Amino acid sequence: MEPDRSPVSTAGFWDGLYAAAQDGWELGAPAPALEDWLASGGKLGETGARVAVPGAGRGHDARLLARRGYRVTAFDFAEAAVAEARRLAAQDGVDVVVEQRDVFTLDHDYAGAFDGVWEYTCFCAIDPARREEYVRALHAILRPGGLLLACFFPLREGGGGPPFPVSRDDIDRALAGRFEVSRAGPPKRSADRRRGLEWLVEARRT
Repeated sequence: MEPDRSPVSTAGFWDGLYAAAQDGWELGAPAPALEDWLASGGKLGETGARVAVPGAGRGHDARLLARRGYRVTAFDFAEAAVAEARRLAAQDGVDVVVEQRDVFTLDHDYAGAFDGVWEYTCFCAIDPARREEYVRALHAILRPGGLLLACFFPLREGGGGPPFPVSRDDIDRALAGRFEVSRAGPPKRSADRRRGLEWLVEARRT
């Protein structure tokens, strides 16, 4: 019998984790994979390009991207995350738009709106049965030729979650037909507890 994963598709589930200080995914800083990718010359578009960060949490990655000159819109399901992301952006003097949204509905308002998307720990947080639906949403909000930069985690076997396990086959299946992968491999650097469990992908919207 399949476990009931429906709670992860509700905002209340995530707000409950924040309220109980069970936000074990929180790094307290931008993802090392993104920092290194940007430092090596990676670009999600030209200066001023529009970039989306779904499942942005407290917005550490979104603020990093904004400091690099991108016009960033961060999305999260949880009211607590959105409030904290806005507070930290204001505290740091960084211009980031933060919206409380169900990521599966983004195409309703943002079809073709973004030049780039940074995906990190949202793919593994949603119900695995909805991964194709999620990738369809990312495809829809990107302009043709737009870049999806995704660091998939956790690359492991087994069940349980969130975070729900991810395999390279899962990634390939989800992206097939919508994105053309140009580069894929382990990131140069990961947070200690995520070392060896991440897979960085650059893919263009077809």
